[in-house]
Amino acid sequence: MREAYFKPYNLIFKQASGTSRGVLREKKTYFLILEDGQNKGIGECGLFKGLSFDDRPDYENQLQWVCEHIDLGLDELLKKTIDFPSIQFGLEMAFLSLEADDGFDLFPSKFTQGQDKIPINGLIWMGEKSFMKSQIEDKIKQGFHCVKLKIGAIDFEEELNLLKYIRQEFSAKDIELRVDANGAFEPHQALEKLKRLSEYELHSIEQPIKQGHWEVMAKLCEKTPLDIALDEELIGIQDVTKRQNLLQTIQPQYIILKPSLVGGFEHCKTWMKIADQHQIGYWITSALESNVGLNAIAQFTYSLSIKRPQGLGTGSLFTNNIKSPLEVKGEYLTYNPNKKWDNFNEIITV
Repeated sequence: MREAYFKPYNLIFKQASGTSRGVLREKKTYFLILEDGQNKGIGECGLFKGLSFDDRPDYENQLQWVCEHIDLGLDELLKKTIDFPSIQFGLEMAFLSLEADDGFDLFPSKFTQGQDKIPINGLIWMGEKSFMKSQIEDKIKQGFHCVKLKIGAIDFEEELNLLKYIRQEFSAKDIELRVDANGAFEPHQALEKLKRLSEYELHSIEQPIKQGHWEVMAKLCEKTPLDIALDEELIGIQDVTKRQNLLQTIQPQYIILKPSLVGGFEHCKTWMKIADQHQIGYWITSALESNVGLNAIAQFTYSLSIKRPQGLGTGSLFTNNIKSPLEVKGEYLTYNPNKKWDNFNEIITV
């Protein structure tokens, strides 16, 4: 007989973090806890306000329903929560955790044994030009060879100047530059902006225009001088046939997979299978989960053996994150098996 309950938790940013959708100061998440009398399983339902497909008023009611019907089992619960991707992610994680010898070692590997590491990109948040410049300098000093800049909120010319500054100091061989517009460009201006960005030998741009404009995005992907990665475009596309239609129509160069936003690990694998059929690349990114969710995503990512840098460097953003074995060392995410999850039980106690 299983029992389940959930606990909301408010993550507080160390400093306000800017995106083209606004400034983030805190992020509410939910921990889903399963118990079977002997073992405990922990999952994180990483709802992202203003972005998640399941950001809706009845979210906590749905979580409560899941807890009351936990004995339906994982497969049936996943079918019943198809419109709640972040709950699906939390369920997958919690059931894996319940079955694991160590509740946090979900995908045992050389990574969780501390014998291997995951390359990650350094993340640069939007803000005043001087603030962004100091972040860039810090990441490069730390040893990052792949840096991702959030763009689209300050003056475009200033953003180009920042890219010019980096390229004057570091060639494309030294630093791989990715940018993320979070849908900030107007469709009629997007191609021209992509042309100007491409002068700085960027690796790719994420979501240049808002999601939902398939035909416009398809033309951009066809004509772009700069590789395009779909991100928000994948959110809410839960039907497999629609996923196939989307990638076949748009033909992007890459897709970005965030397990909290697309419905967990199995949904990520479905996206990857379709992407492989169309020779579309991909990488995995966290969506500002706590270290509990980040840990699960990192272990899953390692199991895929994707060589390019992943977007998993978000664990140090919060003042009150869960203490975990995850450590960023230079441009790598590592797992220190000698470190404990030593403050988690207090947080999830009812």
